[in-house]
Amino acid sequence: MIRISAFADEISPDLDEQIAVLSGENIHFMELRGAWNTNVLDFSDQQLMTIKEKLDAHGIGVSSIGSPIGKVAIDSSFEEHLRRLERAIEVAHVMQTPFIRMFSFYPPKESEAANPAAYRDEVLKRLREMIARARAANVVLLHENEKDIYGDTIARCVDLFQSCDDKAFRSILDPANYIQCGQTPYPDAYEATRPWLDYVHVKDADAEGKVTPAGEGVARWPELLQRLRADGYDGFLSLEPHLANASQYKGFSGPDLFRCASQALQKMLQAMDWQYA
Repeated sequence: MIRISAFADEISPDLDEQIAVLSGENIHFMELRGAWNTNVLDFSDQQLMTIKEKLDAHGIGVSSIGSPIGKVAIDSSFEEHLRRLERAIEVAHVMQTPFIRMFSFYPPKESEAANPAAYRDEVLKRLREMIARARAANVVLLHENEKDIYGDTIARCVDLFQSCDDKAFRSILDPANYIQCGQTPYPDAYEATRPWLDYVHVKDADAEGKVTPAGEGVARWPELLQRLRADGYDGFLSLEPHLANASQYKGFSGPDLFRCASQALQKMLQAMDWQYA
């Protein structure tokens, strides 16, 4: 049985509305990225406890911390970023999830068009330090294939997983992000990254890269779901619709568009009789 989760801040900045819509959609997990217009790594300890208490009261678990770790230029302060990672680890422990979503760095600030090969070694150096800290804390860093970071193409994602092969460093498959990078999410990205796959983000995009509900773009979601099932995938399918707005650090859909995205996924799962929680 698989489990549906969601970036609930795509629904509303208000935590209570997030919870209400998730409950109405029969979704029992949240990928915690933000509430009250505050990023997950900027919550106070008291805010974290309030969130935990409210989620527990409504039977909603946290599937992953949707952190922005690694979503900075490769030549930015690494010590400062490690402090952010330590906070992400603290938040993961409080929320009782083993997973932290992360990225593999933007090009150097002075050159947006830098050749990725020129900063590959620094990416690997930083990732290995971050992975070691995650392993020591008994959490898993989940790499998202975000456009314009080092690991945005299939080949560079595979390079990262082969070069940093570790149980504390695993892959998220985000089909829409691959489409926006001119890559084919299924079967190409799936086949290439499957040895490291632990998590799936649910969004789609058309041939021009415009985000759509899953199944309405070119990601071949029905076939991907059938393949995930055949391969024994038993992790999370995490809704990240981005149907109203997609910015560098968050996306937004609003309650109605979020429901459209949720129902599109659930209809596909029901059509193939794949049980989910």
